[in-house]
Amino acid sequence: MELKRLTEHIWYMPYEEERDRPNLGYVKGDQWSLAVDAGHSASHTKVFYELLEKEGLPLPDITVMTHWHWDHTFGMHAVHGLCLANDITNRYLAEWKEKIEKDGPGEFLSLHESIRREYAGNREVIVKTADLVFSGEMTLDLGGLRVKVLQTEAPHTNDSVLVYVIDDKTLFLGDAAGGEFPSGPKKADLSQKLADTIRRLDPEICVEGHWIPVDTEDTLSDLLN
Repeated sequence: MELKRLTEHIWYMPYEEERDRPNLGYVKGDQWSLAVDAGHSASHTKVFYELLEKEGLPLPDITVMTHWHWDHTFGMHAVHGLCLANDITNRYLAEWKEKIEKDGPGEFLSLHESIRREYAGNREVIVKTADLVFSGEMTLDLGGLRVKVLQTEAPHTNDSVLVYVIDDKTLFLGDAAGGEFPSGPKKADLSQKLADTIRRLDPEICVEGHWIPVDTEDTLSDLLN
């Protein structure tokens, strides 16, 4: 595994299919650094941080969650700095935290083989809620670099968040452009609303959770077809 540089200010650790690990993004301004998604587990987060340190990059000051699904959030307890999530995402995390602490991880581990691979060897499943919670949208200034974080209607989940690095014209979508969880179709109305939001932001590069970075038109074409 290696850390890939995407633009002047952006790096990412590529996704992995076997354990359903998504791309983890990293954005560096002059004063602050930001990560996109926390990872599937503490082990996933640790690998990401080792790659950042190898490149001489500071660990993130803030990590933004694109949605609640475990492969993007269950590494939150191992995150450096603060975790930011929208209010709906945080409610889902609170529900899973209570469920696992009360009944154990059995239901979670039964959801998919990729989860059992991620947590092989009886690794502990720890769910954490966010340090910072928002609703709507906000713009962060990392020091000479603006990042817009916004909730959006999308076909995958009802808590999707986009992370747009304005000055590098790069948009992180998480899994927002995918079908309805867990295996449903992409609803046409929600796909169109997400496409409208993407066009309004006008990025040049789109980074989805489980795919290589592509030109925006490729993402829109896949989303609407």
